[in-house]
Amino acid sequence: MRPHGGQGWAVGGTAFCWPAPQAAGSRCAGGALPAGPGFHPHLSLQPAICHLSGHPAALAGPGGLDSATYRLVAGAVAEHEAWNMKEETLYTLSLAPENQTLLQRLALGSSVDRPRLELRLRAEELSLVQGFDVLLAPHTVRFTPFSYQLETAAAVLRRFRGRAILGDEVGLGKTIEAGLVLKEYLLRGLVQRVLIVTPPALVNQWQEELAQKFGLDFTTHEDEAFRDRGAEAWAVYPQVIASLATARREPHSQAIRDLDYDLIIVDEAHHLKSRQTQGWQFVNDLKTRYVLLLTATPVQNNLEELYNLVTLLQPGQLKTSRDFKKEFVTRGDPRLPRNRLKLRELLADVMIRNTRAGVHLGLPKRQAVTVKLQLTPPEAAFYHEVGDFVRQTMAQTGSRSRTLSRLALQTLLMETGSSPFATVPTLQRMAVSLGNAHPAHAARLRELAHAGREIAESAKAMALLKLLHALPKGPEDKVIIFSKYLATLHYLTALLRQAGWDPAVYHGSLPSQEKDAVIADFHKNRWLLLCTEAAGEGRNLQFCHTMINYDLPWNPLRIEQRVGRLHRIGQEHDVTIYNLAAQDTMEAELLHILDQKINMFELVIGEMDMILGNLADEREFEDILLDLYVQSPTPEDVKARMADLGEALAQARQAYLQIKAYDEALFGEEFRVDH
Repeated sequence: MRPHGGQGWAVGGTAFCWPAPQAAGSRCAGGALPAGPGFHPHLSLQPAICHLSGHPAALAGPGGLDSATYRLVAGAVAEHEAWNMKEETLYTLSLAPENQTLLQRLALGSSVDRPRLELRLRAEELSLVQGFDVLLAPHTVRFTPFSYQLETAAAVLRRFRGRAILGDEVGLGKTIEAGLVLKEYLLRGLVQRVLIVTPPALVNQWQEELAQKFGLDFTTHEDEAFRDRGAEAWAVYPQVIASLATARREPHSQAIRDLDYDLIIVDEAHHLKSRQTQGWQFVNDLKTRYVLLLTATPVQNNLEELYNLVTLLQPGQLKTSRDFKKEFVTRGDPRLPRNRLKLRELLADVMIRNTRAGVHLGLPKRQAVTVKLQLTPPEAAFYHEVGDFVRQTMAQTGSRSRTLSRLALQTLLMETGSSPFATVPTLQRMAVSLGNAHPAHAARLRELAHAGREIAESAKAMALLKLLHALPKGPEDKVIIFSKYLATLHYLTALLRQAGWDPAVYHGSLPSQEKDAVIADFHKNRWLLLCTEAAGEGRNLQFCHTMINYDLPWNPLRIEQRVGRLHRIGQEHDVTIYNLAAQDTMEAELLHILDQKINMFELVIGEMDMILGNLADEREFEDILLDLYVQSPTPEDVKARMADLGEALAQARQAYLQIKAYDEALFGEEFRVDH
């Protein structure tokens, strides 16, 4: 990855004087300007006087002054004894006329909004603090970082100069550490154009995390406005999150390569372990000043993977590939290092790796309980009839000849697994959209919608009520009920109120202030919280330790995120997760293999993604499930194919555990931030 530019400095609309790096060919006396009567101690209304060995344009460009705000004006021959300067031609630096209003008002003693002025001055002053002895980002984020996360961010900024491998073990918050570095650079004006590259499943998660915790509004390559602009969008939007699969593909790849980035963050960077892959070559071609590579497993198969990652970051740090193998790799065993002490010294210049043992995170236990149930005959018939419709529609040859898109059919199946109340509105919308163009399909959709409306009793809802009656209801025994769909949430709200409970209700379409009020109300006054996937992102929900999954997302990472809302640092109780599972449904089979084959609910938050990354099948997990379902005409066929998928997951988990053990043995505690 090629570096570009230098450590620039920027100035806002107010003229400050401070010792600062000079533009090439100039020296500035501004650092010694005295403050006159009534002047702010860090603000001078006198023009800074600069000597330029070349043209005034030497102050422009990266690291220079904003030409839209400032003007360089040729000055007369002058001498200033305080600066011990000889007579020579000088240039005076003054504010452009359109930016003089505030200064004129100050000079004339006119009334100004002093609190806002002082706040602006303080912000400008902090933004010009040289070095990173005082970090600004921790005071602006919407959460409290842990000490090791702050220390890691500070080390990246001070010691590693913005180019580092963040190799923390799973679950320690590499995203938080990278976000702190990103926010610090943005606050100081050192970074403007940013690219974050992630696996496809993590694009939206990064966008949510940066928005909720750091107040940063990033665009993703999936956003409609971005897609509408095509390849030129990469230049239009300065801060973008994209999947590696999209970014490395033309026409996007060339558009990205043509840009000069200030910061590039690569999540799950172990996917770049081979220099022969298109992904490694793409990232290596990018131009950036700062780069962060995030991975909990820097080495998976052999030491050459470590060499390849370090070479992306600091070419030459480990010399050539041939030199590296000769000096640091045991002949005949590419996994076994030699000259360990020297290798660790070289790696210490580019990598931080915090461990769970090293940071002493105390998390309580968690347990999962499956609540099995049998659908009523009308529910079972509805579920399987919708499934048959999806199979028949998917069987149409080619996506263009299909009356409904793959995504629409996948959503329909997942809604049916949640409740008829989520499914019926979708069926009705589909019937309307097909209209007269496909009358047979539209008629069948209307029939299914009618069957869904006729369902009078929900076995899953009755199981939920029975479970709630059995749970303790002390002041600390609060319960969160998750559902993926808003229609199901509305149904459950009415059901629970009719049963005598008055739950708090949280969903993504609520205004921000109302969301805060709902969480606060739940914390202080309510026993139950009903919520969709959006609940609690960036919010403190550790005061609750019981959750119920009324339905299950097909993406295991989403299930893990639900658990992570409660099972996190600060939780003082063991966490219990209840999963409602209706027999002969995809959700029940999914729950079975996740629980029995890989012990998902006992995994550290973040490990699920590592396991999925070791699956031989590289499709999105939801796509794997949809294809599996469509190819299984009976519940027995679904069970058989899901059992095969379970075995594949078990093998992927074993592969991850072997990689984890290898990295622990290879790196130990040597690269912790406190070493």
